Amino acid sequence: MTSTRERRNPPSSEEDERDRAALARARRGRRSEEERRRTRSSRSSAPRSGRATRAESLRARPTRKKEIRRRWVALLVVVTLVGLGYLLFFSSMLGVKDVAVQGAKTVSAEQIRAVAAVPVDKPMLLVDVDGIRDRVAEMPGVATVDVSRSWPSTVEISVTERTAIAFFDSGPGGDGVHLVDGGGVVFKTVKTRPAGLPELKLPKVSADDPVTRAVTAVLGVIPQALLKQVTTATAQTPASVQFTLTDGKTVRWGDAGKTDRKAKVLAALLTQKGKVYDVSAPELPTITS
Repeated sequence: MTSTRERRNPPSSEEDERDRAALARARRGRRSEEERRRTRSSRSSAPRSGRATRAESLRARPTRKKEIRRRWVALLVVVTLVGLGYLLFFSSMLGVKDVAVQGAKTVSAEQIRAVAAVPVDKPMLLVDVDGIRDRVAEMPGVATVDVSRSWPSTVEISVTERTAIAFFDSGPGGDGVHLVDGGGVVFKTVKTRPAGLPELKLPKVSADDPVTRAVTAVLGVIPQALLKQVTTATAQTPASVQFTLTDGKTVRWGDAGKTDRKAKVLAALLTQKGKVYDVSAPELPTITS
């Protein structure tokens, strides 16, 4: 029995080897098939990817016409800006052609234009409106001034003239009669005494003098009906303003405060006989004969 088994073992071993060889060939075949599939897949996908990339590149790349159009637009913008800058800053086409003066009554418009010295044909944007304003503001009869550009070619100068509220006479040997505004500014000299204005009787008349400013401030706030009766105004200190009326009566007004209260009290006092009416303290007014 032992010899019989030994004779059968070799054939079984050969069959096993054949089976293993067949299995190995099958595995190699499968691997080869998988490799061929992967190769075919990579070959087929590579061209599609390349074609997609080229198509996207073509779509992203601007056409020649669009590029030319963009360049022309950019050139036109540059030319327009250069031309506009030339017109605004260098050309006389948008330069000054006229100077309009508004608000001038006692001060002549020609005098204002001469002092303003606006350069004709100078580009509007280069006109020094601040310098013009400062020059005109130095004119004695001008209280305020505003300068503006009115396109395309006009410079407008609007002035507010000083209004006389009183005058003072420099006396014999002096230089005449001087008009004074509400701020104490002496702004004009005339030959004769103006009618309807009170005369300042002060040692010094100047906008820098506190007493002058106090007197003109009082004359500027009292009622017009009372102001028309005032012939002279004087003061020793800013709080001791007094004036004389057309009928010779003297009013001690004090400072510029409590104007309404003082005016009402004075109106009542003037109905009574007296020479000096003191309303500097309107709560305790007095009348002196």
